[in-house]
Amino acid sequence: MDQEADQDNAPSYVDSEAALRAEVEEHLEISQQRRWVFPRAAVVGGLAGLAALLFRAALTGADSLRAGLISWAHTMPAIGWAFPALVGLTGAGIAVALTTRCDCGAAGSGIPYVEAVLHGYRKLDWKRLLPVKFFGGIIAIGSGLTLGREGPTIQMGAAVGQAVSESLGVSGEERFTLITAGAGAGLAAAFNAPLAGLTFVLEEIRHDFEPIVFGAVLVASIVATIVARIGAGQFPVFTVPNYPVPPLGSLPAFAVLGVVAGLLGVAFNKGLLTFVELYSRVPARFTVAAAALTGAVIGVVGWFSPILIGSGNSLAESVLQGRMLFSTILLFFAMRFLLTVSSYGTGAPGGIFAPLLVLGALIGLGIGQAAHLVSPGLVPIPAAFAVVGMAAYFVAVVRAPLTGIVLITEMTGTYSYMLPLLVSCFCAYAVSEYLKQAPIYESLLERDLKRG
Repeated sequence: MDQEADQDNAPSYVDSEAALRAEVEEHLEISQQRRWVFPRAAVVGGLAGLAALLFRAALTGADSLRAGLISWAHTMPAIGWAFPALVGLTGAGIAVALTTRCDCGAAGSGIPYVEAVLHGYRKLDWKRLLPVKFFGGIIAIGSGLTLGREGPTIQMGAAVGQAVSESLGVSGEERFTLITAGAGAGLAAAFNAPLAGLTFVLEEIRHDFEPIVFGAVLVASIVATIVARIGAGQFPVFTVPNYPVPPLGSLPAFAVLGVVAGLLGVAFNKGLLTFVELYSRVPARFTVAAAALTGAVIGVVGWFSPILIGSGNSLAESVLQGRMLFSTILLFFAMRFLLTVSSYGTGAPGGIFAPLLVLGALIGLGIGQAAHLVSPGLVPIPAAFAVVGMAAYFVAVVRAPLTGIVLITEMTGTYSYMLPLLVSCFCAYAVSEYLKQAPIYESLLERDLKRG
């Protein structure tokens, strides 16, 4: 009987030994992959950081030229408005012509396209995409279209990952890993925020936490951020005054901010998709003309208020300093909202990251000022709400709460705002989910795939 029992138990020992052997072999395989993937990810991160740095420098120069042109044009009040209008018309027309005739994949932010590539729905021709995205983005954003550089930088980082993969002849799975690492490095370098690059990729683009992918993105993001900081300095993207930590009694006001951000985030998603659909119905032979007309209108807006056009970094700085009246906030929000959705609808290379942050800051400052009128003791500094508003609005639109919180924390250096950030972002996320509005990049990807 004992012998029979031993025989019955034998398979379990064999199975355990086989499982242990398989686990050891898997661990050795992962270690081997890391030895190869991590150095390659570092190369991708360095190149993506360099591309982001050059892109940022070129756009800074273009913004300065545009501001100088508008200032000069004001010396001729009668016809001065025509000059920024001409710049906007030409820039938007050239940028859209580049994407429609050279590489349609370079249109818009590029983030949905990267997601399509990683799901196997699209192919990434980096030799065509990189120059079109780089120069098209400079022309589009530099001429005044209300778009951001962060989406294009993510797509260019992914293209760098594809380029390194092809040059090294890596396997299909490793190629996807390096493309993912490049995308994270692009965001990290654009915002000077390595952890945000990691969280955005895992939360939005890749949707998995495989150790190899996690490690590769982290390595690439760190290296890209180092490169960006060497070129641009070790400072947060936005300068926020040293505001005191909001009192606990102000948390209900931050919850209200999250609810308002959620409602307006749903409105943004619907508005953006509406404008994308409207521009898509323009006959192909008039696509460039429609974009050029949009650019001309934006140029005229820039003649009256230069701070309203372009990526909006200067406007965001002003809002974070609290230097804006409530009536001005309402006007600027409405104008930036319309300019952003119409600019993106043209199909010009440019993203919505920075415009979203500007809109969120305006919402935050508006709610902060209203709460200050009701209870000055609980809300002594309305501008503190602008910081939290950026994260809440980003979460409402993109539906990536961890990224929103980490991104704003790294961009502003305000780590003491963690509790208000959590409250506002949760409320914004809950409202968007309750209203069943799909995240913007998911909607854009679905639309793109349906069109073929």
